[in-house]
Amino acid sequence: MNNTVAETEKSRPKSKVRLSMKLRENLTGYGFIGPMFIGLLVLTIIPTILTFILSFTEWSFIAGIDKIKFVGFGNYAKLFDDRVFKISMENNIYMLLVVPIQLVIALVLAIVIDKLVFLKGFFKVIFFLPYISSIVAVAIVFQLLFQPSYGPINQFLHAIGIENPPTWLADIHYALPSVMIIMVWVGIGFCLIVYMAALQSIPKDLYESADIDGAGPWTRFMKITFPLVSPTTFFLLVTGFISTFKAFDIIKVLTEGRPAYSTSVITYYLYTTAFENMKTGYASSIAGILFGFVLLITLFQLYGQKKWVNY
Repeated sequence: MNNTVAETEKSRPKSKVRLSMKLRENLTGYGFIGPMFIGLLVLTIIPTILTFILSFTEWSFIAGIDKIKFVGFGNYAKLFDDRVFKISMENNIYMLLVVPIQLVIALVLAIVIDKLVFLKGFFKVIFFLPYISSIVAVAIVFQLLFQPSYGPINQFLHAIGIENPPTWLADIHYALPSVMIIMVWVGIGFCLIVYMAALQSIPKDLYESADIDGAGPWTRFMKITFPLVSPTTFFLLVTGFISTFKAFDIIKVLTEGRPAYSTSVITYYLYTTAFENMKTGYASSIAGILFGFVLLITLFQLYGQKKWVNY
């Protein structure tokens, strides 16, 4: 009996020590994540909540807080009759085509470069340079390339016998495809680097076994390469879709939504509504719709990665 009491008394200090050590570890962890959490709270969570609240109001941020007028779902109802918003939404949907085109080209290039014994690093750098280049510089270069009168592209088309080539960024029918071409060119490098990392992680034994079984290049691709890079493909697909909905800089620098709103997208229309037309409440409702689309893509990711991705 006395031994049991003594053992209990000895165990108490140890449990207190363990508790204090665990508390210190937790406090240390909270200290490390604290700055990032504060930044997330102040710069993301609180502004998102305030934007959602403002979407139910009619207000301009230069008018003062006392001028806020609650209008309920009035702003959202207006969006369904807003011609420019509908055009911007359609343009964003068309721009989704950028992502699969990027992925197909990047995967083909990654497979070809991965087979090369020499100069892999050189080709990686060459294709990655557009992605890390200033979007302003890229826009200026392509403005010159697409210039209807003296641009190199139309000069080449004239040289091969095409008398009336497209006016590209100045044409309502070609402006958006021109922007999409630039986006594909800029984004291929990032997708290629990620794909090459995925290809190099595939065990070579699988390809050797397939060769022994007499599998051809197409069979090896469909049965080995494509399934094993599916997590990478799905990641690039989802992040690419989200990026197209956030496209702003290339539109602002290159076309400013012209001609006739043919290159306007949701984020650019949100910007002009908030900071040029000074309609903060209405712009917040546009941001709410944009948030909804990104949320749907995220839910698609959570569902799709369980069904279509091979780990």
